[in-house]
Amino acid sequence: MKSTSVLMSLLALVALAGCKPKPEDITPLQRKEAASLVSEAEFAMTLRDYSRAEPLFEKAAKLCPDDGEYWLGLGVTRRRLGNLAGAKAAYEKARSAYGDEFKRDSKNTDAVLQEMYVLALLGRSDDANKLMEKVRKKDPENPRFRSFTENKQMERLLAEPSFKEIAL
Repeated sequence: MKSTSVLMSLLALVALAGCKPKPEDITPLQRKEAASLVSEAEFAMTLRDYSRAEPLFEKAAKLCPDDGEYWLGLGVTRRRLGNLAGAKAAYEKARSAYGDEFKRDSKNTDAVLQEMYVLALLGRSDDANKLMEKVRKKDPENPRFRSFTENKQMERLLAEPSFKEIAL
């Protein structure tokens, strides 16, 4: 009987290990620590010290996995280091974080635009355009979405040399 309860406890721990923490489960102290790490990582990026920035972004992203900016920073850093598989994994986490943020708050247009940006970084510009069509159908009068499509911002983004440097 005792071994059964131990086994059940282990299964519960394994099941919980795969779950993403909810934004409300992340403490203010964790958010402050992550922000401090990102500040240091961004400074390292300005110095082009990508090997110094990468573990800082990684730790921040793990502390606050709901923050797409941290995952995006990690992906860009890994891309600059030539770690394509690591960059792809970080970009996927960023896309997921932005998507979750938009699901929580459909008025947050920045989140969906950032998700589209990350999809484009992943080489999935068709998916980014489909996402824009979907959100435009839900909110056809949204000025930011309308401007994005009318001004062909996705095409402009894909043509930028700085974007091409960090895209996969």
